[in-house]
Amino acid sequence: MLEWEQLLASVYSDVAPYIGEGKVANYIPALAKVDPEKFGMAIVTLDGSVHQIGDANESFSIQSVSKVFTLTLALGRVGESLWKRVGREPSGTPFNSIVQLESEHGIPRNPFINAGAIVVADTLLSGHQPKETLGEILSFVRYLADDDGILIDAEVARSEQHTGFRNAALANYMHAFGNIHNPVEKTLGVYYHQCALSMNCVQLAKAGLFLANNGRLANEGHHAISAERARRINALMLTCGHYDASGDFAFRVGLPGKSGVGGGILCIAPRKAAIAVWSPGLNANGNSAAGTRALEILAKRTGWSIFG
Repeated sequence: MLEWEQLLASVYSDVAPYIGEGKVANYIPALAKVDPEKFGMAIVTLDGSVHQIGDANESFSIQSVSKVFTLTLALGRVGESLWKRVGREPSGTPFNSIVQLESEHGIPRNPFINAGAIVVADTLLSGHQPKETLGEILSFVRYLADDDGILIDAEVARSEQHTGFRNAALANYMHAFGNIHNPVEKTLGVYYHQCALSMNCVQLAKAGLFLANNGRLANEGHHAISAERARRINALMLTCGHYDASGDFAFRVGLPGKSGVGGGILCIAPRKAAIAVWSPGLNANGNSAAGTRALEILAKRTGWSIFG
């Protein structure tokens, strides 16, 4: 335990000068109020042991990190047919870009940019009411984290609904191509509420641990998903999880990761651990500035990069 504490303390010491750099996501009013000086980090190893530092027990809006969990659910429901509606390639454009949708006939590049995640939300909504779909998403994340204290922040969801004009444009544009099957406002309602999931670093790392453990849950030992599906989701996180900075994140950190504009990052060290970091200040690509630095330092100290 002392070894883990020393590791996290050294990471925190090195990243401390950079905490607060960048800008909070002030285009979402509820997130504009978040203190940019916050920093938390948690590591959960395959046996379920938790190691943490800083504000790791303070809840924050996980935003696009939620796309990992909704993708997992959607693949469980419709399987490989999902890839007829959304691609698996890096976008190379900002997360809310509409430019590629026209030339690619309403098929988003991957499930982690906004357009792709809206299609995933639409997939989960089909045949259900929005409340049922949100209940399924919330129950799944609580199940993975083994924590019923995880909630959806209604204020953040309302804030996103009131300012989500670009997302509405993306959804309507895809609807015009026949790639949104439900009423646009219902699909967007699911999407905004999933992004408003409120978790802390410990909960988030616990929820992501199945991706580090070949699809298995730490405490129960059985598979949440197959090992093959876990590998594929990790591959998408590595290549697409940080929007148009995914290549840079792979270069610097060398681990699958998914960021959110709430300042959180879920990072997976396959067969070793799940890591969650939160620091609200974002860089120009919409990823946590100090969080990315912390993960780069951690990967170097542990030798966990998948590239050796």
